[in-house]
Amino acid sequence: MDGAALELERRSRFLNSLIEKKKAKEHQEQYDHLNVRVRASDMPIPMQIRAFKCARDQLDSMPGKLDSKRLALALKKEFDSAYGPAWHCIVGTSFGSYVTHSIGGFLYFSIDKVYILLFKTAVEPLDH
Repeated sequence: MDGAALELERRSRFLNSLIEKKKAKEHQEQYDHLNVRVRASDMPIPMQIRAFKCARDQLDSMPGKLDSKRLALALKKEFDSAYGPAWHCIVGTSFGSYVTHSIGGFLYFSIDKVYILLFKTAVEPLDH
């Protein structure tokens, strides 16, 4: 690519990032009633909303103490059935992580005081 094409590509990426930030801010206002905060995401908005609603429903069905395994399993099953296999979910109030995920398949958010990491990995068939 020549200099003009590179500059055009750079400006296009910059404008797209501004648009995405504006969309994220608008959607954050919708999430406020669920008490959700997106910490990091590489996931389409409709999938995020599905995760938020599933998590909220599960938390509302747990009077008293958080059952993090049950919440993680529910989100994993929901996303495996809706979007195909190889979803992983980590739930807790304190944890560290470093994961590799498929493009468009990463969401890290908090709801109430619970942190949730939901991500998809690629499934490769075994060669024999």
